[in-house]
Amino acid sequence: MVRREQIREAANLEGGKGKAFICQIVTPQELHGSAKLYAKVVLPPGSSVGWHRHVRETEPYYILKGQADFIDNDRSVTKVGPGDCCLIEEGQYHSLENNYGEDVEFMALIVNVPESN
Repeated sequence: MVRREQIREAANLEGGKGKAFICQIVTPQELHGSAKLYAKVVLPPGSSVGWHRHVRETEPYYILKGQADFIDNDRSVTKVGPGDCCLIEEGQYHSLENNYGEDVEFMALIVNVPESN
């Protein structure tokens, strides 16, 4: 099966600023409960993914294009660019801000972490 790119616009993603454009790679149903999001995300200049927490989830951001400021769980800020991977571990907070002059594109994968017994 081949699926054509479908992009949706999200305003104030996770409480962030501006618009984000999300291209969902596969649906949550196609991930069969192991993850809830696999998408390419585009943040135009001045936009951000707001400060938010992942409970029983992990999420890597893999930067494809452009530059952004990644705000980690300890609120440290790191400038990231193509080839960088921002790993958000279970229970951590994070944010991503495009404070630069071109779009930033990244892959996001939200993976479910099973409850421990």
